[in-house]
Amino acid sequence: MEPFLQGLAMVFNAQTMLVIVAAAIFGLFVGAIPGLTATMAVALLVPITFYMDSTPAIAAIVATSAMAIFAGDIPGTYLNIPGTPASAAYVGESHLLARKGRARETLGTNLVCSVIGGLFGTLVLVLVSPSLAEVALNFSSFEYFWLALLGLSSSIFIAIGSRLKAFLSLTVGLLLSTVGLDMMSGAPRFTFGIPDLMAGINFIPVMIGMFALNEIMMFYGSRKETRDVPITAKDNVFRQAPRHIRTYWRNILRGSSLGTLIGALPGAGADIAAWIAYALGKSRSKHREAYGTGHIEGIIDASSANNSGISGAWVPALVFGIPGDTITAIVIGVLYMKGMNPGPTIFMEGGSQVYALFTVFFVANLIMLPIGYLAIHASKIFILTPRKILMPVILAFCIVGAFAINNSITDIWIMLVIGLVAFVLARNDFPMAPAILGLVLGGTLENSFMSSMLKSGGDLTSFFSRPISAALGALVILVWLLPLFLRLYRRLRRQPQPQHSPRSS
Repeated sequence: MEPFLQGLAMVFNAQTMLVIVAAAIFGLFVGAIPGLTATMAVALLVPITFYMDSTPAIAAIVATSAMAIFAGDIPGTYLNIPGTPASAAYVGESHLLARKGRARETLGTNLVCSVIGGLFGTLVLVLVSPSLAEVALNFSSFEYFWLALLGLSSSIFIAIGSRLKAFLSLTVGLLLSTVGLDMMSGAPRFTFGIPDLMAGINFIPVMIGMFALNEIMMFYGSRKETRDVPITAKDNVFRQAPRHIRTYWRNILRGSSLGTLIGALPGAGADIAAWIAYALGKSRSKHREAYGTGHIEGIIDASSANNSGISGAWVPALVFGIPGDTITAIVIGVLYMKGMNPGPTIFMEGGSQVYALFTVFFVANLIMLPIGYLAIHASKIFILTPRKILMPVILAFCIVGAFAINNSITDIWIMLVIGLVAFVLARNDFPMAPAILGLVLGGTLENSFMSSMLKSGGDLTSFFSRPISAALGALVILVWLLPLFLRLYRRLRRQPQPQHSPRSS
């Protein structure tokens, strides 16, 4: 009991609480700017944490990452430009709802679901982190191969419009993922003699080009100032949230659970959690046809998953010292710097520090409500500011964001080229989301497949030799065959039943 009370005292003091509030505001600012990411916000904080005690340092990182993930939905809702990669999964739904005059309602519901998802993930982190981390560690290259295939398949099924165009968009992302050094031979592929491409193409410049730069070119391609999102005078930030929670509580529970599980898988993170939660929500929804037209259900699924994924990523980071995503990879370095060595012993030797860490998660997620509420009210700047002023500012931040990832001019050129390609594709109704997911998961798919082939000596049946791998493989195959089964079932139902003529006496 005494370590628990000491942990509370380490959090509930003026210094730590001030750090949490300041970090949340900083994360809000960075996350709301297209081109800047939650990972970048955390990386910018690291030099400042050198001068902090361990508890405020970790509190700053937790508050910044949680707030930045939510803040990425603000430009996505108003401008159709996701602020962070986790927002890209449902940016279409958010913007279409905003064009119907429901921008504040969308962001308010999003904020509440993000807080619930974050708190759910924190509860899992506190209660079952050791056992959940053991499950995550049971995932080998075989399981990651099927998980990557499941994510790629989801990108086609959740796409709006032509499935063929979604598949072609996915192949563009997969092609981009092959740029760099081949993991087997070490030979450069599609680098064209450019040293900066040896490490591959980072998905941040590609995301900026496909969404932000594409939107900017769309604006300048039209000849008039347009205001797609109407200004609503009514304050309805949280008015509809209770009704949505009562209606879609199963979606919140499913999204939070899925986000925590996927977040606990090393290398997965909130981005993939949001995509898979959105796809699963659509497949289980009674209003499947409403997805892609501005449907709040898709936002509830994904927004609860991405914030619970942040908490879930801390499970392998704390228990085994294995980063769950890029943010926790930075966190592990900070923990070592502060004398908190990640691993099983942290729960035995950490004492009050561990309780302080858990408390920080709860406080950081709860403080999102008031700060996020104020941010939603202030976000009307996106529709009040003339586009001819706003777009050049966004373009400047896009260039800064693309350059800051690797401090490389090559990333700026990648952003520009991808932006031009995305502009052409978007004008021909090709969805952008599958291409982004293809780039994110393409490396995982290839590396997992090649590693599995080396382990098994080229035996393809080895992908079904482990229980978890076999279950995931069966699920992927079922997803692939389900449309065929449904088509056959509908065709059989449409066939006229043979009519028996009465026997002549």
